[in-house]
Formats: sequence, structure tokens, C-alpha cells
Amino acid sequence: MSRICPAGHSTSAQQPQCDDCALNPICLPMAVSDAELHRLEDIIQRGRPLQRGDHVFRSGDHFESIFAVRSGALKTYRLTPDGDEQIMGFHLPGEMFGLGGLDGHVHPNTAVALETSSVCEVPFERMEGLALEIPSLQHHMFRLLGREIGADEQLLVLLSKRSAEERIAALLLSLSARFRRRNLSPTRFRLPMSRGDIGNFLGLVVETVSRVFTRLQAQGIIEVHGKDVHILKLDALGGIAGTQVEV
Repeated sequence: MSRICPAGHSTSAQQPQCDDCALNPICLPMAVSDAELHRLEDIIQRGRPLQRGDHVFRSGDHFESIFAVRSGALKTYRLTPDGDEQIMGFHLPGEMFGLGGLDGHVHPNTAVALETSSVCEVPFERMEGLALEIPSLQHHMFRLLGREIGADEQLLVLLSKRSAEERIAALLLSLSARFRRRNLSPTRFRLPMSRGDIGNFLGLVVETVSRVFTRLQAQGIIEVHGKDVHILKLDALGGIAGTQVEV
């Protein structure tokens, strides 16, 4: 079986080795046995690397697979009735995307690489069949669906914040928690998205995003060098966002 690749071409599936992948504890259920893992590897496909701007799928494409980010970062977006892009989410290594296609059997969003990236493709029907035989995998699928619902709720919470500072602080805390889940630094990381993408996602103009970053830096809460962010005061950032954080 072939998978969707950059520029709309397809390529033969290459088998990733899940047991050697550093993201294994994030992507896969912890209780899966070696034999079950090899059965899962048999259905996972990985194409050649995506370059910035390459699409994994487009809105309206028939839903066949879900995807996991192996490296890099992607965003999903949809077009408004006016034809403007509205970013729906950012996806980091170890995170799944494409689950929205379960409803209606078409992808409601478009997924595009923000930088050089690679993804694992999992044909959903085959995974669903395998999940019936492996209870831990079935439970993991339920957790993935729960995360998808949680991401939608998080977007609503972000957009309900009154000020630009609250929205940006909440986004930085979300990214911090996601990096922590990958056992990476929760206070030093690189933003894969542009200021314009951040503004689009949060409903802010890019000039406001830049001003808030400058203001947070002047207050000694963060340091910013291009896309590199160092959170100096997680608790202060949590105070702005109205969220308790793990320090």
C-alpha cells in the first residue's frame, strides 16, 4: 500500500522500527508486547521526508489513515467561508493528527509541514481491526480520541482569554507541557511556527504577538531569540494565563 507524499506523489511504504524510536512511549500503548508491536509495525507506513509547505492531506480528502509526527512539526488548518486560512492546531513529535476525518470519512482540515518533517501513517481500518485483538491498543485509540477532543477544548479556552498576554502565555504553557511529555526541557525550546501562525491560531495580528513577546521579555518572564524561547518564570507565566503549572 502506498501513502500520500509531497507534491501529491506516492511512494512504497518503508517500515519504521517502532521499538528503536525515541517516541515509542508517547505514540504507543505501554502494555503492548514485542509480538504485538511487530504486528503493529507491519501496518505502519513511512514515506520520504516532508519539506516545509508539503501537504500530508487536504481538506475534503477521503479519510483512510491517521498520522503520527516522527520529527519536525506540522499544522492543520481550514479555510473560512471568505477563503482565509484558520489554523486549528500545531502538531509536535509523538503526537497524532488526522483523527478529525473519522466524522464524515473526509478530512475537515488540511495538514502541512512547518519545517522538514517525517510522519508515520497508520491505515485506520487495519489499525481498528488490530485493536479488536489487542485491548491495550484499543484503549490507546480511545485516549487519542480524548486528546483530540481536549485539543478542541483547549482552542476554545485560548480564544476565550480576554487579553493577548493571556492567550500567548497559555500557548507557551501548552507547548511547555508537550515538550515535558517528551522528556525534553519544558523551559527551553524552539517554536516551529512563525509569529504569523501564532497570531492566526490565537486570533491576534502579528504585530500584537511581537509586542507581547517583547513585553514578556522586558518583564523577565521569558527570553526570546528568534524562534528560541527560554521561559525564566513558569509560575509568572501561569499567573498571566490563570493556570497552575508544574515547576
